[in-house]
Amino acid sequence: MRILVLNSGSSSIKYEVFEIDNWSVLASGLIEKIGGQGTYLVHKVHLDNSEYRFELELPGVDHRRGFAAIQEELAKEKRLNPAAIGHRVVHGGEAFSSPVRITPQVIDVIRELIPLAPLHNPSNLLGIEIAMESYSHVPQVAVFDTAFHQSMPAYASHYPLPLELYEEHHVRRYGFHGSSHSYVSRTAADYLGIPLDRFNCIILHLGNGASACAVKNGVSVDTSMGMTPLEGLVMGTRCGDIDPAITFYLERHAGLDVNEIDNMLNKESGLKGLCGTNDMRELIAAREKGEERAVLAFELYCYRLKKYIGGYLAALGRVDCLIFTGGIGENSMKVRESSCQGLERFGIAIDPEKNGQQRAGVREISLEGAEVKVLVVPTNEEAEIAIQTLAVLGDELEDR
Repeated sequence: MRILVLNSGSSSIKYEVFEIDNWSVLASGLIEKIGGQGTYLVHKVHLDNSEYRFELELPGVDHRRGFAAIQEELAKEKRLNPAAIGHRVVHGGEAFSSPVRITPQVIDVIRELIPLAPLHNPSNLLGIEIAMESYSHVPQVAVFDTAFHQSMPAYASHYPLPLELYEEHHVRRYGFHGSSHSYVSRTAADYLGIPLDRFNCIILHLGNGASACAVKNGVSVDTSMGMTPLEGLVMGTRCGDIDPAITFYLERHAGLDVNEIDNMLNKESGLKGLCGTNDMRELIAAREKGEERAVLAFELYCYRLKKYIGGYLAALGRVDCLIFTGGIGENSMKVRESSCQGLERFGIAIDPEKNGQQRAGVREISLEGAEVKVLVVPTNEEAEIAIQTLAVLGDELEDR
């Protein structure tokens, strides 16, 4: 039985087909630059212990035509026909604290939430609507990035603003990367043999977007991203935490309007704003050459990580492990080393030899005997969406 996972972005569509008997990936693919030049469908099939890759040029394609091309490729192999479809949806607001079967009413609520995620929810919704038309007889599920963090207590989710802004305009902290945080916390608990409902950890999901999460007894109690994915850690092009009065200063003294400030904070800040690149590999190479801007960017990035680790150590009290995940978290030994340096008194110490090793799967990089385990856990948000889709539809899929 197969589950198709779809992630429809503003200019891309990503997908994977999972065989739920063993959670193997039977097919995967990506369309990027939708609506622009140089648009290709890259489609991979993994069947019968072999793999083939197919590329199709799609000049000027829109989401609807792109999805039709994906469906056509999947239809060529009967074993790729999905029994269910799981969709990534970035923002579920307070309406959704868990994945849900998609109905017309659910679609209406996702549409109402567009003001909370104007860059993401419209394209997520478009992917849902196209898939509902194309696979009208296949049950489909929405899995929300924000749902995992709905367990945050009010003192962690609220901003110290007039309460009317929350009551009337839903201004509060929601958090993101929920599928990743859910997947890696459960994976780490299994690896360490600790029941999830007694498992405490700090997760650092570090990619071009980055977020920290404090997990207590298996559920999220705090996270670094807020009402939008702009708050929190330093990211590839996003600034993370800053003094909000900077925006007023830029308007009054630099002559920037709201749209220019929005674009700068989201797309021209973070590592890119500090040193000209949002690629951590390029940044580290420049740092090793002694380039001052790269040195500053790296030190600032890791310093902010260390501050969040310390804050969540205090918030949780007891921590079983610190987890690094995401492209940077999984691959940059330098970031892991620097962000943990000096935390030995809090039970966090990295073994340099283990930290320098690269291998598949979960790996432990803490010093032998350290109080807090430090793990590198590869994330798999698509697999988590498939797992949650099955959890919603389990009995229904058994009957199909």
